Amino acid sequence: MTYTSRTKTLRGALLAAAVLLAAGQAPVHAAPRHGLQGDWLYLTVTRGDSRSSDTRGTLLLCDPPQGHARAAEACAELAAAGGDIDAIPAAGVFCPMVYAPVTAHARGEWKGRQVDYTRTFSNRCVLAARTGDVFALDG
Repeated sequence: MTYTSRTKTLRGALLAAAVLLAAGQAPVHAAPRHGLQGDWLYLTVTRGDSRSSDTRGTLLLCDPPQGHARAAEACAELAAAGGDIDAIPAAGVFCPMVYAPVTAHARGEWKGRQVDYTRTFSNRCVLAARTGDVFALDG
């Protein structure tokens, strides 16, 4: 192999590495913006601490409701709360006092305004009691 061909090979490898590194710098919770119309939220639930890789996510569309098993219920709850997840009435349930943290994240648009919601709850029961069907990604 000549010096010129080694240089070209090295440049190509460095360029490929730079592209891969740049691609890896995108935010993990970036919401897809593909010209979506109406009310939509990209929802994720992460089990464990913030370093966990156990994350589930889905795109909730509300015009018409679709995205996860309880999309119609989630959209109705969001509509009643004006798109404010914190304004969803808490369910009157008793949750166990077990610490198994889950972090809920929602990013998107509701009635033309940006939504960016992140909360960590002590366990899935508390998450469901405080956010209704919005983060019921498993059905």
